[in-house]
Amino acid sequence: MATLLSAHILHDGELVLLILRPSVWFILISSLRSIAAVLIIAIAGVLWVPTFSHRFYVDAAAVAIAARLMFAVLAWMGRLYVLTDLRILRLSGVFAINVFDCPLRKVARTRLTFPVRERLLGLGTIEITPADDHGRPTVWSVLAQPVEVHETVVAAINRETERIWLPDVGYFGRILSMPSRKDWKRLEVSRLHRNSWSS
Repeated sequence: MATLLSAHILHDGELVLLILRPSVWFILISSLRSIAAVLIIAIAGVLWVPTFSHRFYVDAAAVAIAARLMFAVLAWMGRLYVLTDLRILRLSGVFAINVFDCPLRKVARTRLTFPVRERLLGLGTIEITPADDHGRPTVWSVLAQPVEVHETVVAAINRETERIWLPDVGYFGRILSMPSRKDWKRLEVSRLHRNSWSS
């Protein structure tokens, strides 16, 4: 996963601020519904079928729960949350890697939530909503130290959005104060001057 990240996803000169995986509790939390369904079916089978079939239902339930937990382990190993100085990413998937990639300048909002199961374990989830109408929201779920992680994400977004893009100049840098009208005029004259020389 780290090789894929460095070789195919990160851009040259991009600074990695955070690389996280969900808490190990992700394995159990993501499997709870499936485990509950298997146990209900197994208990129903034990109660309403002849005695000689009890062993079959117990063994089948054990195999199904083990398989679900193994799949959850693979999903946990394949899930990675990455924050750089330019983008926020989520990599997930077992058989194929799905990548959520959103520039920090295009993040409309982030929200820290504490679903009941995660709150009981001191965990949390960060919801990330892109400003693009076609961009789908995503989540960094089952995070340890969610408050600290969210503060780091918000700080990175603020640093990126404090920069301004000027035509023919590029990023002006962090905005400590907005350029005055005289500064804008000077930049426009400089741009026209360069265009006249190039023509």
